[in-house]
Amino acid sequence: MAAAPVRSLVVWVPDWPVVALAREGDAPLDPAAPIAVLEHGSVASCSAAARAGGVRRGQRRRDAQARCPGLVVVESDPVRDQRAFAPLLARIEALAPGVQPLRPGLCALRARGPARYYGGEADAARVLLGALEEAGVLQARAGVADGPFTAEQAARRADPVLVVPPGESAAFLAPLPVTALDAELADLFGRLGVRTLGEVAALEAERLVERFGPRGERLHALAAGADSRPVTPRTPPPELHREVVFEPPLELAEQIAFGMRVAADRFVAGLGEAGLVCTELRVVVVGDRGEHSDRVWLHPGSFDAAAVVDRVRWQLAEAGELGSGVARVRIEPEAVDAASHHVATLFGAGPEERVHHALSRVQAMLGHRGVLTPAIGGGRWLAERQVLVPWGDRAVTAGRERPWPGILPDPLPATVFAPAPVVAVTDAAGDPVAVDERGEVSAPPAALAVAGRRRAVEAWAGPWPVVERGWDAARSRRAHRFQLVDCEQCAWLLVCENGAWHAEGRYD
Repeated sequence: MAAAPVRSLVVWVPDWPVVALAREGDAPLDPAAPIAVLEHGSVASCSAAARAGGVRRGQRRRDAQARCPGLVVVESDPVRDQRAFAPLLARIEALAPGVQPLRPGLCALRARGPARYYGGEADAARVLLGALEEAGVLQARAGVADGPFTAEQAARRADPVLVVPPGESAAFLAPLPVTALDAELADLFGRLGVRTLGEVAALEAERLVERFGPRGERLHALAAGADSRPVTPRTPPPELHREVVFEPPLELAEQIAFGMRVAADRFVAGLGEAGLVCTELRVVVVGDRGEHSDRVWLHPGSFDAAAVVDRVRWQLAEAGELGSGVARVRIEPEAVDAASHHVATLFGAGPEERVHHALSRVQAMLGHRGVLTPAIGGGRWLAERQVLVPWGDRAVTAGRERPWPGILPDPLPATVFAPAPVVAVTDAAGDPVAVDERGEVSAPPAALAVAGRRRAVEAWAGPWPVVERGWDAARSRRAHRFQLVDCEQCAWLLVCENGAWHAEGRYD
């Protein structure tokens, strides 16, 4: 026999992805603006202003923008949602321990303890909502009922608090639509003529079990208000972040870096006590006038205290948007790993460790972009595909896997010229070789002049057209590639554009 439902208190923040975006987005957004958060091309969440404009969950992007032309569209970010909700969970836990996060923007806890402490279930719910309001979340709702499911439904219909008396969960749930129970099965229940939770509860549990198995038994119990799930409190994570407040605000980067040394030591020591190391570090710098600089730094291994201070110094040097003194610096781990994975091995890691140590020391002296490593990016031209990444950063090769019509196939030239030198290609009569609008060569190439030195052409292939941005007259580009082999058996990759010839690369 299933256990009796336990009185549960659920706190819900509507449209949490939108709220999280407004609180922690890269660019500040007005929560009152029409905003839609997309997931897999469909609207996953939207603001009240967007709903007033006709936007609904599940709409395709084009349909949503057609209904609301001023709609601000942003892709979903589960990590951002989790990160923004974590401080609110900590606030609730400070007032009522034993919180179970259900998903970002929704959490549950047992109602008995807070109700006895604050003088009633409704009073306890108002205390928690007040704590969220102090944190800037004004639209939170709370519901209290028998079981987390009924309490969640009460929170979704609260204004701002709704308490379902003990034993009345079934009556409260009866008029609710089947979509509140299971959105995937709502259409099936509708075809069977079952449209409310009361009608689901009126069905025989055995029939639902025959059709849906254990899931059917669970659905019947929820619809009848017999949710016996216990609230499972989470184990609060350790406080791994560190924050330094400068009073008065400081202007010099060296002073700020010096003030961060103790915090960096404690930050690394706290991670070590938890058996962790930081592989991605978030540094948040807040100016005296409210300016905000937020960046995630990577490390090829793991951060030590000196590397943390270096990242703070580099960010201050690159944070041109700060127009006043620095009032606060916060460091927190964006990604961690088990410390056992970063223990120096007995064999095989010596040269790699020495290389890492040397490059990190040079970078610490010269700055973030003082040591660069090559990576391959996207693009049609060889110079575009050469990307230099600061040591320790993740290579950003956006678009590398795109088709890129006109891209040069393998094997690629070993030498890429930047900038591409001007060369001359002539025919047997000494006249310049040209390519017309139809891609026809005026005459076979017979000679190549590079840096004033003339070489006979023994073999050639091409042309291969490269057309870019034909829709933009200012940035459009049309060129033709050729491969030539001269009399010294040196292979060249040449480009003819607007009648001029350049050497893009050489096959060494």
